[in-house]
Amino acid sequence: MADKTRDPAVIESEIERTRDDLARSIDLLADRLSPKRVARRGMAKAKEEAGHVAADIGAMVRREPADRRSPLTGPVLIGAGLVATTVAVSLLLRRRRV
Repeated sequence: MADKTRDPAVIESEIERTRDDLARSIDLLADRLSPKRVARRGMAKAKEEAGHVAADIGAMVRREPADRRSPLTGPVLIGAGLVATTVAVSLLLRRRRV
């Protein structure tokens, strides 16, 4: 049963406050999840990580200690090697067919 001792004006102001809070939360979520913002955050993260990997490759060339390298440097180098090998093999196979 409803509490009849509460003032309807107080209940109405609580409802309005709750609606405003929900509207604000929905606006923040919509802004955070917009595809354009998600893409920008992803690109920023990829650029940052690429910078770390590039710095790590430079450190490897200068023979700096491995403990200062990013954990993604090894997998990125392996991936780049696999891509280069795949491209080279496909070019060689294509050349033989001609």
